[in-house]
Amino acid sequence: MKKLTYKNGDQMPIFGLGTWKSEPGEVYKAVMEAIKTGYRHIDCAPVYGNEKEVGQAITDAINQGIVHREKLWITSKLWNNAHKKELIQPAIENTLSDLQIDYLDLYLIHWPVVLKPDVSFPKTPEGFETLENVPLEETWAGMEKLKENGLAKHIGVCNFNIKNLNTIMADAQIAPEMNQVELHPYLAQNELLQFCKQNNIHVTAYSPLGSKDRPDRLKEENEPVLLEDGVLKEIANNHGASSAQILISWAISRDTAVIPKSVNPGRIKENFDAQNIELTDKEIEMIKGLDKNRRYVSGSFWTTKGSPYSMSDLW
Repeated sequence: MKKLTYKNGDQMPIFGLGTWKSEPGEVYKAVMEAIKTGYRHIDCAPVYGNEKEVGQAITDAINQGIVHREKLWITSKLWNNAHKKELIQPAIENTLSDLQIDYLDLYLIHWPVVLKPDVSFPKTPEGFETLENVPLEETWAGMEKLKENGLAKHIGVCNFNIKNLNTIMADAQIAPEMNQVELHPYLAQNELLQFCKQNNIHVTAYSPLGSKDRPDRLKEENEPVLLEDGVLKEIANNHGASSAQILISWAISRDTAVIPKSVNPGRIKENFDAQNIELTDKEIEMIKGLDKNRRYVSGSFWTTKGSPYSMSDLW
């Protein structure tokens, strides 16, 4: 399996299992199946509501001798209501407890958006906190302490644009090591990718298959379905593969980590096998022409009426 290498020599499997939208009752089986199949990278977050079940699967897989903890790469994220410096360590300690592990391989700030400590999702403008009151620099300093004390081996961010990356890098003692963002051929993000590469920041692609199964409230009417794109289908036919496998192979060809979600055993294996597909230069050029700057997870839920955040703050 191809890996991404960090400055200290640690290696992260470039391919992993996403757990967003994996329901409790399903995610345990999915994680166990993935580990048995050969997955060694699991991407989690407390806001997904399933970390306890993910943790039980990891524990059982280790106890059954299927895998050693040192061979697994476990990522989780700091939710928006724990950005204040005094809340950051308790947040990761809760995640570690749920996952039944002693450390995270990678811990990420989930969004450059701050909520009040008692708010998971804001229903009114009063649920938000401003970046003036809780600046990103404060949150990043708290993340650095987690790395220093060994609770997280590596630290990074999610959903950060170049401006927000520059904000935390200006005062950082430890530069962000990862930026996890939505990435697929309809949203290639070439400028952001280039910036991250120039600054030694690895990139992980979430929603790499177009997130067709995300909640209806996050969908737009008549939106394009990535998996049904004619160019991808043509390339898939060339390889005797699925469009999903082509999307995974494309992400890996760009040296971005990729974390497709599935709870279906057949799809879990199919996604894993996509690592063996090598796209031709011509096929990569064909895919390059698909970029629409089309975001499936727009972040508009953070910019509702009265919110202190706008779309320009995000993207």
